[in-house]
Amino acid sequence: MTRIDHIRNFAIIAHIDHGKSTIADRIIHSCGGLTEREMKAQVLDSMDIERERGITIKAQTVKLNYKAKDGKEYILNIIDTPGHVDFSYEVSRSLYACEGSILIVDSTQGVEAQTLANVYQALDTNHEIVPVLNKVDLPASDLEKTKKQIEDVIGIDTENAIPCSGKTGEGIENILEQIIVSLPAPEGEKDSDLKCLLVDSWYDTYLGVVILVRVIDGKISKNMKIKMMSTNQQYIIEKVGVFTPKATDISELNAGEIGFITTGIKVLSETKVGDTICDASKPSQKALPGFKPSKPVVFCGLFPVDSSEYQKLKDGLGKLQLNDASFSYEAESSSALGLGFRCGFLGLLHLEIITERLEREFDINLLTTTPGVVYKVHMNKGEIIELQNPSSLPEATLIKYIEEPWIKATIITPDEYLGAIIKVCQDKRGIQTNLSYSGNRAVLNYEIPLNEVVFDFNDRLKSMTSGYASFDYEIIDHREGNLVKLGILVNAEPVDALSMMVHKDFAQTVGREVCEKLKDLIPRHNFMIPVQAAIGGKIIARETIKGFKKDVLTKIHGGGARDRKRKLLDKQKKGKARGKQFGKVEIPQEAFIGVLKINKEK
Repeated sequence: MTRIDHIRNFAIIAHIDHGKSTIADRIIHSCGGLTEREMKAQVLDSMDIERERGITIKAQTVKLNYKAKDGKEYILNIIDTPGHVDFSYEVSRSLYACEGSILIVDSTQGVEAQTLANVYQALDTNHEIVPVLNKVDLPASDLEKTKKQIEDVIGIDTENAIPCSGKTGEGIENILEQIIVSLPAPEGEKDSDLKCLLVDSWYDTYLGVVILVRVIDGKISKNMKIKMMSTNQQYIIEKVGVFTPKATDISELNAGEIGFITTGIKVLSETKVGDTICDASKPSQKALPGFKPSKPVVFCGLFPVDSSEYQKLKDGLGKLQLNDASFSYEAESSSALGLGFRCGFLGLLHLEIITERLEREFDINLLTTTPGVVYKVHMNKGEIIELQNPSSLPEATLIKYIEEPWIKATIITPDEYLGAIIKVCQDKRGIQTNLSYSGNRAVLNYEIPLNEVVFDFNDRLKSMTSGYASFDYEIIDHREGNLVKLGILVNAEPVDALSMMVHKDFAQTVGREVCEKLKDLIPRHNFMIPVQAAIGGKIIARETIKGFKKDVLTKIHGGGARDRKRKLLDKQKKGKARGKQFGKVEIPQEAFIGVLKINKEK
């Protein structure tokens, strides 16, 4: 049995694509976690989509044995975390389970937005940090410049920063030694009552729900009766194990260790992330602080293109939720798009990943509505409604005011692009809070409404800076905004699927754009169709789709038949008025997709 002071628990944090998973591979390889034959790139990324895109979505843990230069055997528990802003909740929970972090910075790129966000999270959790400068094998690598950036922007001492290369394996041994020397051992008493933190849970087809735990005090063993403090439910442990990275069964987990347990739970909702697990015979009085639950911030409707695939979509969403508790969905119907689901995501990448997995794994053709955020509607009577779908906004006379979510954005950019970025942020109703420099790179802080950012902000930022700028955000609060519901009427009929929440100042521009787009996309009918954008009962933009016109005068010759011509034209006019009154306008699917793609430029 390993002494607690010979254990090191640490997370690997970095900006997206700075080499977290590659260095984790190298550490596993050098500690003999897998044989040469079993090794592959991105060992810890289990999903195909993670491998293809080269990103980590789920945080993964590994237990390794390492013999240090001082001759002692140590146990290393590594957690490889995602780098993308949408999965920052994965990072925060991983940090809680550790005592220290390895901060990886790409020596060719320097400090970027997500580097900053993740480091601050680690410092808030009182972590010791080991800086590592990756990709030293590349010609563009500049160690001194990167060190200076880390000191200037983050404020960490880089005297012991380790240069390394995930590709060649250079410096990996030094990283392992530094971990042993610099990072603290976990604190905890093996002989006291059981107290452990539920870090993560996922669904396994054969085992039911697998629970990842970090033992704080005491020990957890097979056949032991445990209690979840948030639900007060009791379970008997069927299996205890660790990932080496292969799942390996062991008899017990002691204080300071990270591993997994199964208890025959079949429903994921019974395991709340951040919960405290204790011994059922000696229940703990005080729960561990845990961490904030992840809340969806972006909502959109998912509809099957073929309505017969509705059941298939429902089953697919249910299965995905088993392995991703941060994603939520509820049934919704639309007069235009039929039956579908209203889904909540942590951000746009999360939305993209879920829709791609649905299309791949379950072979469903999807139609996605415009992503929107959650608004807080304060009513005159004092109640507060959380609004996800603009079409269900109450009457304007009943509303006192509407609040929208705001974010704190950190943008790091080369200074030649600064003017263009400030212009975009101002167009998005942003408020600048800080601007600082590190060499030729500017660090911008803005407060921006989430509604403005969610659609195309990141893409525009990347394209105007040739991919050099990086962007990170966190939600700060809800603030009152001058927001209105923009309704779209086709032939005087409101179309729910196209209604959206916009700021009053931009409503006219957006309304005009939508009407122009629909004019091109809705096919002509036998009668004239007005397409209107309205705020409440007030029409703010209009376009007209002309109707087909049949020539009813072809049979009449000669100049003396004026009365007969007039009679026929009046008859045609009445027919068209009747058609307009009773005729149904078919709006094709392309029209909805076209409106969703409208770039929300102001």
